Amino acid sequence: MTLSDFIIGFFGSNLVEVSAAICGFICIFLLVKGNIWNFAFGFVQVTLYVWVFYQAKLYSDAGLHVLYMALQIYGWWHWSKNLATATTVNVVSMSHKHLGLYASVALLGAALLGTLMRSYTDADFAYADAFTTCASLVAFILMTRRYVVNWLFWIVVDIVAIGVYFQKGLYPTVILYVCFLIMAIIGLYAWQKQYKSHTLD
Repeated sequence: MTLSDFIIGFFGSNLVEVSAAICGFICIFLLVKGNIWNFAFGFVQVTLYVWVFYQAKLYSDAGLHVLYMALQIYGWWHWSKNLATATTVNVVSMSHKHLGLYASVALLGAALLGTLMRSYTDADFAYADAFTTCASLVAFILMTRRYVVNWLFWIVVDIVAIGVYFQKGLYPTVILYVCFLIMAIIGLYAWQKQYKSHTLD
């Protein structure tokens, strides 16, 4: 694919996908800063992406974003109980044992879901889609619980997702996930710095 093909595909994308991508960017920007308002933009983003991914036959992703709708509400509620300031939250660490447990859950879930999607649906990239679905769900749960390591999961998810969405021609989403990857790296650094600062106080 040439650069001109990518640009033509981007501007030929539907308004729903572009709107979802914009809301997603704002959501992650606020999340990096630990701002509770990320959940408001996140709710709009995931709601729009249910339709986008269903149309692209990425059914695992579509189903995941239905769960995200509920988790956005839960995340807002949980963060509101642990605010350090009027809008920002305190973050916490996780043991290596628990990190390994969550990673195993993501991988086993991906293997099971991928097999089901490949066997019983016409889903594209069944295993890669299943992995981003399961790992994203784990990452989101860790994020709502304020664990710093949520960013490690997001980094891996973003790398895999970029490849899948590029192959599916979801170009605004590709650009969004490249931004997500960069911001996830920044978010990991920022939350680690905040955690260390908080523990020293």
